[in-house]
Parts: sequence; C-alpha cells; structure tokens
Amino acid sequence: METLLRTADRWHASVTGHLVVRRFAVVVRVLLAVGFAIPGAIKVLGLPFTKESAASGPVGLFFDVLERSGALYEFVGVAQVAAAVLLLVPRTRTVGALIYLPVISGIVVLTTTMDFAGTWVITSLMLLGVVFLLCADWPRLRPLFGTAPRERAA
Repeated sequence: METLLRTADRWHASVTGHLVVRRFAVVVRVLLAVGFAIPGAIKVLGLPFTKESAASGPVGLFFDVLERSGALYEFVGVAQVAAAVLLLVPRTRTVGALIYLPVISGIVVLTTTMDFAGTWVITSLMLLGVVFLLCADWPRLRPLFGTAPRERAA
C-alpha cells in the first residue's frame, strides 16, 4: 500500500507542477459547478426539471415520480447546489468534489441505464471531471489513506 501511495505522490507532483493542468482544473471546477448549480436550484425551488410528461415514456415517468417525492427531489437539489458552491471556494473545493462524486455517479448510472439519448456522454464527462479534480487534490486526500509523505531533506 505504501508503494502505491508513493507512486500517487510522484504522479501528482509531476502532473500538477504544470500551469496548464492547474488552470484546466479551475476551468473544470467552474464548469462542473455551473452544471450542478442550475439544475440543483430548479429542484430546490420545486420546479419541474424536464418538460417530459409521465406519458412520454420511462424517462418522463421517472422524473414525474422523483418530483412528486418532495423531500428526495429537494435533497438531490440541495446536494447539487452545495457541491457547486463548495467547488468554487478554494478552501472547500475538495469537500465539494467529494459531495459531487456520489451524486454524479448516481446520475451516470441513471442516464446509462435508461433511454436518455446522448445525456450519458455529458454525465460521464462530468464524472471524469470530478475524478480529475479529486486526483488534482491528492495531497488533501492522502491522509485518508495513510500517513502524509515525509518532506525530503535538502
């Protein structure tokens, strides 16, 4: 396990040292936040997320049932808005990504198992984006897997 952690430390140091990677992480963070803030706010306000009706098929029926659930619909919205806001604050970006991960994972499963046309591509890219952000924040996550790496003497 320690070898795996050291490998992750080396990989992180070599990749995130590039300005392009750090700027790309900021762009991904903003795009993911926008991708959750708007639909999340719609859910928190109790508005319908889609114009499809229950009679239009399984997707419309799913959203109709989800919207009628009340608390569950609002909870998903609150989780999306919280993840979006936390992603945008530098100090809380890792927590935001950790909240984002299970929510987008569930959405990816939903969009790939039901007839959502090409939506699964977008949601899969969002999942890939949040995994990238978690990898970029590896030093903040490393203590969860073991002791922090030792500083090398100069």
